[in-house]
Amino acid sequence: MQPSTPPAPAPEPEQQAAFGRPAAVDGSFGGDRPAPAPRPVPAPPPEAVLRAFAPRDGATGLGEPPGGRPVQRRTAAAPFWKPDAASDPWRDPHAPAALGAPAQYPQEPPQPQAGPVVLDPKGRRKLRVRDLSVRLTVLALLSLLLVGMVGGTTAWYLGRTADEAPLLAEGTQLSEVSPGTSREPGSIADIADRVMPAVVSIEVQLASAGATGSGVVVDAAGGYIVTNNHVISGAADVPGAEIRAVFSDGSGSAARIVGRDPASDLAVLKVEKPGLVAASLGTAGDLVVGDPVVAIGSPLGLAGTVTSGIVSALDRPVRLSGEGSDTNAVISAVQTDAPINPGNSGGALVDASGAVIGINTAIASVAGNGTTGGSIGLGFAIPVDTVRDIAEELISTGTAVHASLGVNARTVTDGTRDGALVLNVEPGSGAAEAGVQEQDVVIAVDGEPIVSSEELAVEVDAREPGETVTLELVRGGSSREVDVTLGVA
Repeated sequence: MQPSTPPAPAPEPEQQAAFGRPAAVDGSFGGDRPAPAPRPVPAPPPEAVLRAFAPRDGATGLGEPPGGRPVQRRTAAAPFWKPDAASDPWRDPHAPAALGAPAQYPQEPPQPQAGPVVLDPKGRRKLRVRDLSVRLTVLALLSLLLVGMVGGTTAWYLGRTADEAPLLAEGTQLSEVSPGTSREPGSIADIADRVMPAVVSIEVQLASAGATGSGVVVDAAGGYIVTNNHVISGAADVPGAEIRAVFSDGSGSAARIVGRDPASDLAVLKVEKPGLVAASLGTAGDLVVGDPVVAIGSPLGLAGTVTSGIVSALDRPVRLSGEGSDTNAVISAVQTDAPINPGNSGGALVDASGAVIGINTAIASVAGNGTTGGSIGLGFAIPVDTVRDIAEELISTGTAVHASLGVNARTVTDGTRDGALVLNVEPGSGAAEAGVQEQDVVIAVDGEPIVSSEELAVEVDAREPGETVTLELVRGGSSREVDVTLGVA
């Protein structure tokens, strides 16, 4: 018995007014609509279809197929919801989802294979040792043993009976090839061959010490040799000191000091030896950076050493202060990367034509703590034009004269402009008479900018005593110009 449905509650007045049937309407809203047309009756199937699908042998409906299994039908005694339906995750919509174990497929046991050659799971052929017969195994081991015995016996026999190769072979001559080197005129070998006779080694012997350097013969008839002042200054005015010049042929001769100039680090020696070869003196005015040069001298006492390089800079102001000598010079040097070492001082720096364009004088070094530095690719030579002028003065008078400004200065900068700061002014000098004062900063000479005290010294030294130069000074934040007559150093 179905439970009775309780009656619906009466609508409220507001609902009745909004959704109720108007009082003037009787029946449904669609009561006056026409009835729908009856559905068409399908035509009976064709006779052929009826004959093909009609029941056979008096059957009245679907039945069991011939020879088939009876179809299990659902009855009231076997409801869809079985007693275990609550625990079946496929039927319980609230059952939690979870991943189960992977599917297990039954594997067929490997089929036994007849040995000794079998196939592994990847289809490769392998030899199964356990299937080898004992006879075959023993035969293989005996074969290996026999081969080893035969090889060892043969090696032992050959080693005992073979004669050793003789240690000495009388009359052996090594192969020779004809010289293929071409030394054309202008090559380094050609330059060295022509200049070497004019370059000498200078040996200075004192009572308890000695020194070595180099020199260049500049006047064969007079026997005059140019070298550096710091090479021979230790022997000047020292009783018992000896100076000796050693030539490229190994001969030597005593040398005397003609004159020396600490302000340019040049000196001239004289030897009494016939048959000297003088070097050809060129000019440094034609040099450009990158020109090839050759340095010849006696670095570290090794006479006749030749090195080569290029001109790496020109007009480089370099201050020279020879250790143990009275040299105090500032030169406008020719800078070269030809390796120069102690002992090259006074030697020749020549151009591609073999003409001397400078006298090797100094090197830049990073040595310290009392050690002697070697070449690091920066060498400096006194330009040959300066060498010629000083040498002629020394040979003529024994002394050289230089122009003097009459100030001591050091390099300064304010971050935007460099110059030479005047530290003191010599009384009675041209600078003092022109009104130059201490703490003035010289920034130009005759319009040429001055950025260091070395450049100031070079500009003054390039002029003659008695010349007048115009100095541009900075004093008290403002610049001014003064004319100074140069004196004699």
